[in-house]
Amino acid sequence: MENDGVPASKKRRNADLDDEEDVVVPMSEKQVAEAHTMYLQYHRHQESDEHKVEVPTFPMFHRVPKTGVIYATSRAKMHGFDHEDPEWANMGQGAPETGPIEGAPERKFSLNIPDSELEYAPVTGLFELREKISTYYNQLYRVGQASQYTVDNICIVPGGRAGITRLMAILGTCQVGYFSPDYTAYEQALSLFVRVNPSPYFHRDVNEALMPSDEFEFQTSGRGVGAVLLSNPANPTGQSIEGDNLSEYVRIARENNTAIMMDEFYSHYYYDGDAVDPQDGGADDDSNWPKTVSSAKYVQDVNVDPICIINGLTKNWRCPGFRICWIVAPAAIVEMLGSAGSYLDGGANAPLQRLALPLMDMDFIRRDAWALQRHFRKKRDYLLTELARLNITVKWVPTATFYIWADLSNLPPPLNDCLVFLEECVKHKIVCVPGVFFDVNPKGIRNVAMSKCISNVRFSYGPPMRNLTKGIENMEKMIRSWKKHPQRPSIYDKQHSL
Repeated sequence: MENDGVPASKKRRNADLDDEEDVVVPMSEKQVAEAHTMYLQYHRHQESDEHKVEVPTFPMFHRVPKTGVIYATSRAKMHGFDHEDPEWANMGQGAPETGPIEGAPERKFSLNIPDSELEYAPVTGLFELREKISTYYNQLYRVGQASQYTVDNICIVPGGRAGITRLMAILGTCQVGYFSPDYTAYEQALSLFVRVNPSPYFHRDVNEALMPSDEFEFQTSGRGVGAVLLSNPANPTGQSIEGDNLSEYVRIARENNTAIMMDEFYSHYYYDGDAVDPQDGGADDDSNWPKTVSSAKYVQDVNVDPICIINGLTKNWRCPGFRICWIVAPAAIVEMLGSAGSYLDGGANAPLQRLALPLMDMDFIRRDAWALQRHFRKKRDYLLTELARLNITVKWVPTATFYIWADLSNLPPPLNDCLVFLEECVKHKIVCVPGVFFDVNPKGIRNVAMSKCISNVRFSYGPPMRNLTKGIENMEKMIRSWKKHPQRPSIYDKQHSL
């Protein structure tokens, strides 16, 4: 037999996959168009003669589009998705696994609620929790600096999106800058209030994952932006503004009197630190911390610099169900946030704020962060290797978060379209989030003929490893069936453009 350089074991594996009895015949051109139409019905309120959208029962309410994760999950549920079904692989969720992980300190969640805890908590949060959070930022990022955070700089909020909403609610009439791609919920947050005028920041170099500080300064000062909203590290690309670049961002905000609303929810998920893991011989004490990043390090005066940090237990502490998060900001802004909370959400859950106190002990955080990085790095490396084998490319290897911003361009058409890809994935019991949802376009201010993210998809390695191995197994079968039966329908008509 001619030697073509392909290992015999891989040939056997490929042959086995080619002989699968459950090979699915690829969708027709009409079905491909339906994938786009389904998205438009959900997200852009469009309809056609063939696909009528049911008239809302309550016309006094406007139709609220789904965010990316909710859209993907709803499509999966149409095909029987169940979180408890081991045959399904949820690679779309925006939350980390919540169970015990190897090497992490024990979390004690027993709770006895006295009558006094049934009262409302202060709208800005329990004093004791705010104090622990201020200590966290001062000890990790502000040692040796004259200006220190206090409880007056901390506002507890019932979830990250509630925190972003409070910030948007207290903004005056101004332009608010944002980036694309970025967190899908920003599109709705930037559309809520009439005083907020969204202003997109554009990369001159499309090959840049992050905007250099000099370009950020040019765009910020040039257009007179009053505030900027961004995630750092970035969701979905997993890239991070840090070091001198982050210091410059803070300086630019200070000198231009521009508030930066810095979403730092993934600030413990870093994989490129220099510190030595205690499991590899590094010191197991307060002198040895894993890499974490926060703009708090570069603030000169905590009550003057217009830096508003959003963080919480959701991601870094792997407790999304607590809905306990916080905003770190100048004291005057925290006071405004409290006023906004009194009519927006009423404040965070009082008993769970009390239960969160041990999670904010510094030694617990240090040991937990080491275990978290060790655990999630393994999942990241596994997924990167397997996606490359499936010819799904990754332009920017994530140095942080638990997401991979993948490029489907090398897959056979129309599987290289993220909406079609999702529709086929859910048929094969895989959930992922199409890239178009991260192409933030609040209030439809940009006339987008075709989303620049149409060939991208976000894979999450937040779930347990079982989800990833099952997802790769199902995805390999799906892609192989398309390679056996290639089709090239013309799906990029303007009538289906995004």
